[in-house]
Formats: sequence, structure tokens, C-alpha cells
Amino acid sequence: MYRGLSPELKEAMKALRLGQLLPTLPDRLRVARERRLDPEDLLLTLFTDEVLRRSSQRHVLRAKEAGLLPDLVIERWEATAQVAMDRRCFEELRRLRFVDEHHHALIMGPVGVGKTMLAHALGHLAVQRDLTVLVETADRLFYRLRASRLDGTHERELRRLMHVELLIIDDLGLRPMDAAETSDLHALVCGRHRRASMVVTSNREPAEWLGLFADPIQAQALVDRFVNSAYELVIEGESYRRRQKPQLQP
Repeated sequence: MYRGLSPELKEAMKALRLGQLLPTLPDRLRVARERRLDPEDLLLTLFTDEVLRRSSQRHVLRAKEAGLLPDLVIERWEATAQVAMDRRCFEELRRLRFVDEHHHALIMGPVGVGKTMLAHALGHLAVQRDLTVLVETADRLFYRLRASRLDGTHERELRRLMHVELLIIDDLGLRPMDAAETSDLHALVCGRHRRASMVVTSNREPAEWLGLFADPIQAQALVDRFVNSAYELVIEGESYRRRQKPQLQP
């Protein structure tokens, strides 16, 4: 009769930082006995479980550090989206080949169709590939850069943003940008050109961005560089938020 795990075994596993295996170990041992598994096969099964658990935990932590919302993943987006878009472009983006090639992705469409959700979902896929990711709304990004000018860390902050492998800027173009914001975005787009990738979401087409920047020359330069290196995905359809609206119970 199986008497359970000994205290000595439990202490040894905890000392080796394998304590997370303890809840499933009795079942694994039972199956191993029933199937008369080779000890090497049992060890492989146990260690594979632990590798997968640690990998998943690492991805969760890195996604949190990147600012990615945990529920905005590709599986959930596909299951709920009732929208029209270029499916070939969508499939190309989810392969992340644009990141490998240092291209960009521009996701456009009206309010509520899932632009933010898809941008975060691409970020999660990138984290799963162990790429460095950072996501910010445009307003929050400009706020950080404005604050960094005040405390003397502006150059350091720009360098940090330059070295992220996938930079996601959500809701660009909601309002006009002042001279400092225009300069910062120009520096980011030009500095990352052909070196690192960006995902940008916007309610406006790039031609409409030009009138929002303080400096027309910088505006033309950054829009030209970004657009000519970007896949463009237009999403149209029903607002996702409308389906989340509370309903009176009958």
C-alpha cells in the first residue's frame, strides 16, 4: 500500500526548489507504478512538468513587467471578435515575423473594435518567445518622457525605449502633440528604424497624423519612416465594449 511522501523527501525537494512538484507527485508516482515506468521516464516526466511550470511563471512575470494586461491574449480575442479585417495580415502579424525583420505594425479602426486587445495579444506572443516588450498608451508614454526631462533622466529613458525589442504604443493620435512630444516620437521612430519593432494603434490614418504634430518637418520624417516599414491592419465592426454593457435581468 502506498503510504504517501515521506517528510525527508519533501524536505529534500524543497531544498532543491522543487516544492512545486509536491502536489502532483503522488499521482505521478501512482501512474508510474501502475504502468511500470522506467525510472528515467518518470524523472523526465517530472522535470518536464517543472520546466513548463517555470517557463509559464517566467512569462507571466515578464508580461506584467511589460505592462501587458493578462486577459488580452490572442485566444480570447479570436473567440470574441465580431469584426472584419484582412485575415492574411492578421496571420502574418501573429507569426511575429515583422519583429524578426524589424518592421512595424499599425492597427487602425474605430473605437471599441479590439485594437488594444490585439496589440496586447501580440505583446504576449512576443513575451512567450522571450523577447523584451513594453506597452504604454501614447499619453502615458509622453508623460513619462516629459517627467524625465524634469529630473534629468531623459536620455536614459529614451535609450531604454530604443532597446526594447517590441515597443507598443496604444491610442496614438487622439490629440495634438506639442513640440516636446513631437520631438520624442520623432526620436523613437527614427532611432528604432530598421533596428527594432513597434506596434501602434490609432483611430486615425497616418495622413491624419501630420496635422497633429508641432513640427511639420519632423512629422513628415517620422510618418514616412514608420508607414513605409509597417504592416497596416484595419479593423472594422461591432464595438467589443457594447457586448460588455450590463443588461437588466428578466
